[in-house]
Amino acid sequence: MYTITLIRGDGIGPEIAESVVEIFAAAEVPIQWEEAYAGLACLERFGTPIPEATLESIRRNRVALKGPTTTPIGGGHRSINVAIRKAFELFANVRPARSIPGVQTRYNDIDLILVRENIEDTYAGVEYWQTPDVAESLRLISRPGSSAVIRYAFDLARRLGRRKVTCVHKANIQKVSDGLFLECFREIAQEYPDIESDDILVDNACMQLVMRPERFDVLVLPNLFGDIVSDLCAGLIGGLGVAPGGNIGNGYAVFEAVHGSAPDIAGKGIANPTAFILSAVQMLRHLGLHGDAERIENALRYALVSGIKTRDLGGNASTREFTKAVISNLPPRSQVQAQNEPVSEPYRTPMLPPRATESEGWQTVGVDLFFHTLQPPTDLPEQVGRLRLRAISNRGVALEANTTDERYLLNWFRARYLAEQPVSEAELMELLNTLAPRLHWTTLQRLYRSREGVDLFSPILAE
Repeated sequence: MYTITLIRGDGIGPEIAESVVEIFAAAEVPIQWEEAYAGLACLERFGTPIPEATLESIRRNRVALKGPTTTPIGGGHRSINVAIRKAFELFANVRPARSIPGVQTRYNDIDLILVRENIEDTYAGVEYWQTPDVAESLRLISRPGSSAVIRYAFDLARRLGRRKVTCVHKANIQKVSDGLFLECFREIAQEYPDIESDDILVDNACMQLVMRPERFDVLVLPNLFGDIVSDLCAGLIGGLGVAPGGNIGNGYAVFEAVHGSAPDIAGKGIANPTAFILSAVQMLRHLGLHGDAERIENALRYALVSGIKTRDLGGNASTREFTKAVISNLPPRSQVQAQNEPVSEPYRTPMLPPRATESEGWQTVGVDLFFHTLQPPTDLPEQVGRLRLRAISNRGVALEANTTDERYLLNWFRARYLAEQPVSEAELMELLNTLAPRLHWTTLQRLYRSREGVDLFSPILAE
């Protein structure tokens, strides 16, 4: 018997959660629920949309099923989904996309799984105003974070008997960040010789998903691309109302419908519980309860094929009527081929330890200094000690020194100073002391070179 944290959520959340509770009881699934709370009611009662008692329940049970919640607008309150993902380091967002008989779409043979990195990328939320006209958002891609989600994608493919894992990226443009993600993918792929692997640019992937979705099986992506492409995949099977989702970390998992709380139809009894039921099915498979998962999923499909649908899917069934239809279609256990193989230990993957730059043989050879000014500077020293001015750039493009540039320029420039050989901290301080009186600088970025002489930074265009 498993104890699972159940968060009913806001809006239609309590209605679709009750649907799952009733179906699980009818199917005699070996699960007992521990109710916890998150959402607007918690904000009013406790002053936070996700109280500590709810987080403690997830820590205790390690698996949760969460209904849709509403993030308050304004007031500085974090997204409940993001807060839970970060609290438990749920590094993999898993979004199956499988065609459902009875749900009318342009496709009838979709069977994909999208695995999205869930914590890093631009979703780390590290942003700054650099000038009154320039906002900066840091895109953080790490080797440990990338390796964890990529390894999970391959483990999932092997466990489910999938044939191929595809890395979706933009390494032709974001050569360092996406280049790192792709590098991790290629290294880990070698550990899974039984699974085919390939990679594709994200723009091409979007086109191919629409034109030839059958070429894909399991996709793994950085966070931002994964967020966008996962909704594209949901569109292939009928929309977010039929799209399940799960968040996986080391020792923890939270499953949720990916649609919103739909407060406009809350309490009317017409909400579609399909996505939440499928998320609960996904949870059962995570727990190794494959027989129970197959019974419930088959019953759901039978109900839809027989024409029992809620209004958003073109029918007129209420939430209650749809739930009863699923229960009435539950096949006997004797007709189920899949067997329950309960998982005794939660999923874990080794996290790479952080490494010091010195141990990697990285050497400081210069700096990029970003600064705020209205006009291109003309009085920067060409050389300070061994550091030479290599380029002044705007939006990544080098500017010709001491000439009139007719392009539109932002009020945020970059000066790159480089040395032929590694420089000391004292030399960097000398450069800063020389430049500080001349510039209103906003950011300094250290430039590294590897022991093998490879520059570990992107070039300035036309440098």
